[in-house]
Formats: sequence, structure tokens, C-alpha cells
Amino acid sequence: MRKGYLYILTNKPYATLYTGVTSDLPARLDAHRRGVGSAFTRKYGLNRLVYYEIHDLVADAIQRETSIKRWKRDWKIELIEKVNPDWKELDYTLM
Repeated sequence: MRKGYLYILTNKPYATLYTGVTSDLPARLDAHRRGVGSAFTRKYGLNRLVYYEIHDLVADAIQRETSIKRWKRDWKIELIEKVNPDWKELDYTLM
């Protein structure tokens, strides 16, 4: 059984948001920061972790990602600001 992480990246507060999912958040963040994470994150320079959730199963994280990707932008911003009101870059071990 593998844990899953839902995460949201940006490059600055209130800018472009990227929602992703992974089973290895540190490795995935490293890939994004080296510019090999995804074409979208590379194009917009999205490498600041501003939100994440830990799920017991990767499948649950994927389901949550699918749901959040359908949300209005304002809802995503509200979700981020509940746990990270200053949009600081999070260390994946802090939440």
C-alpha cells in the first residue's frame, strides 16, 4: 500500500496554479525544480509548493486531484490560504 500526495505549486502568490499527485513528494518536487517535472510547470516556472495533502492510498490522492481540478480558482485559493495564508514555500514535512 503506497501513500499518495496531492499538491499545488505556483511561482508566486495568486499566480498560475498547478495541481498534481505523486507517491513520492520530495522526488517529484525535485523533478519540478530541475525543470523535468512537466511541460506545464516548466513553461510557467511553477516550483513553489504552497499546499499538499497526504492520503493513505495513491488512488485517493488521484480522486482528490480530479475533484480539485474541477474547482473554481477562488476555491483553490481559499484551500491554500486555510493552511498557508502567506503563500510561503512549504517543506513537505511541515503539514
